[in-house]
Parts: sequence; C-alpha cells; structure tokens
Amino acid sequence: MIHLSPKGADYLQRVRAIGPMIDASVDQIDAQRDLPPELFAALRQNGLFRLVQPIDYGGAELDPPSLAQVIEAVARHDASVAWCVGQTNICALTAAYLEPNVVADIFGPDTGILAWGPGPGTAHAVPGGYRVNGNFDFASGSRLASWLGAHVPVIEADGQKRVGPDGKPVSYTMFFPKSSVEVRDTWYTLGLRGTGSDSYTIKDLFVPEAYTMARSAEVKPRVSGKLYTFTPSTLYSSCFAGIAMGIARSFIDAFIADMRDTTPRGASRTRGESHVMQATVGRSEARLRSARMFLFGSVSEIWEESQQTGVLTQEQLMTIRMASTWAIQSSKEVVADLYTAAGALAIFNSKPFERRFRDVHTVTQQIQGHPAHFETVGQILLGREPDRPMFTF
Repeated sequence: MIHLSPKGADYLQRVRAIGPMIDASVDQIDAQRDLPPELFAALRQNGLFRLVQPIDYGGAELDPPSLAQVIEAVARHDASVAWCVGQTNICALTAAYLEPNVVADIFGPDTGILAWGPGPGTAHAVPGGYRVNGNFDFASGSRLASWLGAHVPVIEADGQKRVGPDGKPVSYTMFFPKSSVEVRDTWYTLGLRGTGSDSYTIKDLFVPEAYTMARSAEVKPRVSGKLYTFTPSTLYSSCFAGIAMGIARSFIDAFIADMRDTTPRGASRTRGESHVMQATVGRSEARLRSARMFLFGSVSEIWEESQQTGVLTQEQLMTIRMASTWAIQSSKEVVADLYTAAGALAIFNSKPFERRFRDVHTVTQQIQGHPAHFETVGQILLGREPDRPMFTF
C-alpha cells in the first residue's frame, strides 16, 4: 500500500493547481536555463520549498512517501522544476539540526532558500569557526537560493583531518550567503536545463561555528519529528526516483495522446492499431506501475516501521537504494522504448518527447540512479561487506 498523508494530498492539489502554469513555462525554462520569476513565486507561495522543514519553523514536515509523490507530480509537468523543488527541500532538511536563530537567518525570510553542490574543498579550523576554500559544482536550484552550502573535511590546527567517533574523517556542511562567494554560469547540458545547477568558488571565507554541522549519523536533530529518522541522502534517492517516474508517466500519456492515430511512413495501419505498438505500450505501462509500487510501497512500509523504532536498518536502507535505482533505470527504459516507437516524429521540438528524453537520461547520470548501486545491493544479499556506503548523511 502506498501511504499518502492528508497533508501530502493537500500539496498534491497545490501542484495540480499550478500545473498549467508550469506547462506554459517549459519552453522558457529550457531556453533560459532557469525558472521564470512568476513561477518561482507561485511555487514559494504554495509552500513547495518548505515541505520538509520542521513544523516548529513553519515547514510542513511532510512524510517521505508523500514527499516523493509530490515531487513526482511536479515532474509530470517539468523535470527541471521538480529537481529544483526536490533539491532545495532536501537541503532545507538541515534546519532540523541547526540552532533556531541560525534557522531564522537562513530560512526565515520568505525567499530563504538553500542550495549546494559537491566539492572538492576544505575548512581549516580557526578560533570561532572555519576558513573555507574550494570549488563546487552541480548546485541545483542555486539561482533561486539566497544561501549556499559546502560539504568539506575539517583540517585541524595540526594539519590533520578531524575524525568522528569511529575514527574516520568526518565532513561538515558550511552555510553562508550566496553573495559571499563567486557563482559561475556553467550549466549548459543535455537535459534538466532549467535547474540552473551552477558552480561556485569559495576563497578564504570565514564561517562561524554556529553556521556549520557535522555530516554524521551521530549528529542528532534538535527537533523531535519522526521525519528526521530519514537523512538527506535517503530522501534524495526516493525523490529523484520520483522525478524519473514523473517523466516516464508524462511520456506514456503524451505518446498515447499524440501518436495512437498517426500512421508511420509506408504502413497501412495507425500506430494504435499495430500489435507491436500495443505490446510496447502495454509493457511500458506495466514496467512503470511495478517500479512505482516497489518504490512508494517500500518507502511507505519503512516509514511506518521507522515511526516505531526511530532508526533505519541496513535492510531498510538497502531496500530504499534498490527500489530507487530500479525506478530510475526502469523509467529510462520506458522513455527509450517509446521514443524509438515514435519514429522520426520524436525528434521534433514541437512534439512532447525530446525534452523528456533528454531529461530522463540526465537523471540517470546523477549518482542516485547509477547502476553500480545494484552491486552494493548484491554484496549485502550475498553476505559481503559493501565496498561503498549505500548512503552518506
């Protein structure tokens, strides 16, 4: 059974209400590689950047299965919008770990949005905080953001990396105003063009201690919500899988509406009358529905269990990783099969196919959809120690 809370149903209705506005903006989003200001305002006014922030701070504290379904619903209209909403929301999960005055500073204003991307970089410990340097990329949603973050190792005064209780180096997230660093327009891509996932450079920036947090399972949230049993990385996987499935769902719907009455060159029957085409559509529908049930059903079950235990087991983490990766890869296969079935008509910008084709193949290149995750799952099932972590913090 797929769990959807009453609050989740409310946010789905909000997405449906602004769906036509997203649909009308897709060409502009792709061309400008950014969200139009009026669409950004509508998303913000509907609370779609506050989905996982604590209730105490004005957020929705939405449960994981409902969150992923809301992100999926946005992706049915446009994947770039969904990616920005998903990325910035999960960045905002860190509000549960910060001091209230810091939360108010970063997220308190109506436009307070946080984004980040991977390094490399370093933070040298100094009195009162850290000196941060580095180059960071893939900062999805950074054009919408007022604050940025950086995940970096901490270098102590003696030159050694700071380690956690397990003796291994621990990364910290540093938070700072976007205006304090150099942001570079580097986002020229095959798909997900509207995410504005730019790069930024940090040069000798002082970040106060209060505006940092360790990225470790030993770090506990300052609020009591059950949502925070799930870490940012576990939510990334299910939400980005939701984006892939939203793309596939809209591709199937568009294919049926646009192609069933067309006749391929040299054929005597329409595509809708072709037995091969009928079987292709049928398999695509079955593949997507099964992947969706596997993912959302698994996350729903794990969510219910975690509310009682307050922890996620290795088995549960493995299931989230397996179901998320399977959903992303299955969505790509759905889109690829139907794109091929559409023939030459699929390549035209005027048709509702090529953008979704580009977007879903870009989603699969992100780490959450990498097929290597199946190796990790197999190692666990075969009783081996995984050679890579299933999730970071």
